[in-house]
Amino acid sequence: MSSNAKFAQVAALAGDPARAAMLHAVMDGRALTASELARAANVAPQTASGHLAQMTAAGLLLVEQQGRHRYHRIGSAAVARMVESIMQVASGLEPARRRFTVGPRDAALRAARTCYDHLAGQLGVALTHALVGRGYVELDADAGLVTKPGMQFLARIGIDTGALAPRRGRSSGRVLCRPCLDWSERRPHLAGAVGAALCARCLETGWVRRIEGTRAVAVTPKGHLVFREQFGAQLG
Repeated sequence: MSSNAKFAQVAALAGDPARAAMLHAVMDGRALTASELARAANVAPQTASGHLAQMTAAGLLLVEQQGRHRYHRIGSAAVARMVESIMQVASGLEPARRRFTVGPRDAALRAARTCYDHLAGQLGVALTHALVGRGYVELDADAGLVTKPGMQFLARIGIDTGALAPRRGRSSGRVLCRPCLDWSERRPHLAGAVGAALCARCLETGWVRRIEGTRAVAVTPKGHLVFREQFGAQLG
């Protein structure tokens, strides 16, 4: 299949409203059943099965079998970046008059959410800004590195830096991290292995908690304290 044809196939798959809703539903990194995705897209189970089969065949989704259940998750980090980028473009093209009508769920998504396996929204941007400001992380247009003090900081907050070590350069202290342009804040948040480890740690410790039915997360009182005192992040 030619590259143009593949591009058109992926664009058509992601452009269908029901399939777009399903992709949004798995953007928090979790795996969902066909029934859950059918509800998210507001379509019949039979219709959902057809959509899921097409997206799985194209690589937009992956399927995991656990007992008699089949779970669907985002196909790759590249697919997650594509979905986030489309959301950014769509937000920019939205008529200005509609931007002032923001519902509670939209407000929660803008405040803090998961973007595949890392933190986004005002929280993700604030933490990234704090890490860069303290010299723990250095970012350029499409890549990043964690400095030696940054690795020490990650260890202090309980992240297993040994698990990140195989991803590091031989002597540069580089890790697999990169900036991800936040669609709602229009500034970068931290993605890659370090972003994923930070998100997992925040959920594990209860600094943030998931909000049912959405990929928004809420910062807990404990999290506000940690982010202010240990990260130096200024949260709204």
